[in-house]
Amino acid sequence: MTAAETRTDGALAGSGLLDRERIIARPGFNRWLVPPAALAIHLCIGMAYGFSVFWLPLSKSLGITASTACPDLTLASALFTTTCDWRIADLGWIYTLFFVLLGSSAAIWGGWLERAGPRKAGVVSACCWCGGIVLAAFGVITHQLWLMWLGAGVIGGIGLGLGYISPVSTLIKWFPDRRGMATGMAIMGFGGGAMIGAPLANLLMNAFKTDTSVGVWQTFIVMAAIYFAFMMGGAFGYRIPPTGWRPDGWTPPAAKSTMITTKHVHLRNAHKTKQFWLIWAVLCLNVSAGIGVLGMASPMLQEIFAGSLIGLPDVAFAQLDAGHKASIATIAAGFAGLLSLFNIGGRFFWASLSDKIGRKNTYYSFFIIGIALYALAPTFAGMGNKALFVLSFGIILSMYGGGFATIPAYLADIFGTQFVGAIHGRLLTAWATAGIVGPVVVNYIREAQIAAGVAPGPTLYTGTMYILAGMLALGLIANALVRPLPDKWFMSDDEVAALQAKSAAVNAGPTGSFGIGTGGLDAKAMLAWAVVGIPLLWGVWVTLKATFALFG
Repeated sequence: MTAAETRTDGALAGSGLLDRERIIARPGFNRWLVPPAALAIHLCIGMAYGFSVFWLPLSKSLGITASTACPDLTLASALFTTTCDWRIADLGWIYTLFFVLLGSSAAIWGGWLERAGPRKAGVVSACCWCGGIVLAAFGVITHQLWLMWLGAGVIGGIGLGLGYISPVSTLIKWFPDRRGMATGMAIMGFGGGAMIGAPLANLLMNAFKTDTSVGVWQTFIVMAAIYFAFMMGGAFGYRIPPTGWRPDGWTPPAAKSTMITTKHVHLRNAHKTKQFWLIWAVLCLNVSAGIGVLGMASPMLQEIFAGSLIGLPDVAFAQLDAGHKASIATIAAGFAGLLSLFNIGGRFFWASLSDKIGRKNTYYSFFIIGIALYALAPTFAGMGNKALFVLSFGIILSMYGGGFATIPAYLADIFGTQFVGAIHGRLLTAWATAGIVGPVVVNYIREAQIAAGVAPGPTLYTGTMYILAGMLALGLIANALVRPLPDKWFMSDDEVAALQAKSAAVNAGPTGSFGIGTGGLDAKAMLAWAVVGIPLLWGVWVTLKATFALFG
């Protein structure tokens, strides 16, 4: 039996439909079919960033045209009330749960994914994410907030974590010659999901809206069905390369020496260093500031600029009628999508720039520029200058996305490359923490302002902007304190050699392309790219159209 035969028999006897052995690629498979499969999943779960489009409609799910407010409502009573409309701060906890569960599930089940394979993880992700949204729809129908928290927040959050990590390692294996591009494609999809989902959700809510319904639960059901179809298609499109596979004509770069001279920190010691926790704080504070704004992007724009969004500059948010509010909701959904566009672009721009100016300097840029923009945002809002306000938050969100793309390289700079993937997985707990801190700061300061009698408008978010600027100032300090590790934390040359000897033993068999990965962008690959590319282009078009309306 040839090396190719031993490495490409993907349908082994007794292997289940979802088993890892079942998806080993065979000769003739085109590796360019894998990125669109990854995008199909990431573009769906990326709608987590766009969930703010549901907050204002859900805050009127009983009153329909106006919230049925209960002055004595608490967070505990909001979970079970059937007679009071929810506050936006109560709904914002769903957004918090998304990212707490994403980080936690990625850390907990990352090892299982490597054993089970990306197809099984993708199917479980689709069932959790879409099933959670369906359960949230029943929560809207029965007006039970706890059911929405459980469905979208907890179950959906687990789906987010599994869906987020499932494509990354797979794409790295398929594109060892273009690793940055490969991981960038997956991360881009997650950042761009709201650009499609937010305007789609707004379109569906307007279609389903009646005198007795705000149209949210129907939208949940339809979007869950669409997402399930796309995610299952992506999961079943996954293939993994056989052991020893390499792209045709590619050979790994020659090592500088048989004994790696670059130092490495063992996984068991990384979290014992102060540098790990300083970088953890750097990521957490950068993400907290950005994620809080993402979670409130739609209502924030509507409440600050109100009638000026539709040519009625003297009309406050509370004075708008239902038709006006529907119009500005469409524009605000475009704003959420525009932030996703900046989020996507920032992941490529800042990560590329970090190769030239260094990771630490890149994070200096994030914090210094971010502090200035957050501090100026209330001024831009008070001036009624939509262009400067939107541009400011676009730049802020580009640095939010850039932070995710840059942090793995920052870790490699400090801890070496031997365990950087596992160290990065542990560092994602900073994302989970930020998922609590950011939305809580934004949502509850807003509620406190409203309780103090501040009407929806520019002043409603002024304090929030200054607090977020303060958080970035703390991140600036943490980044400044990051220093190279003392020698005591690095593995000895013998330890590194032993680890590399194990890897060499695993990869000692025949290598080559085995007739796999060839084909380039052939007709089948182009069709797969069109399936994900057309919705993405639609999202870009709607986003740009809403941007023109915003500044028109």
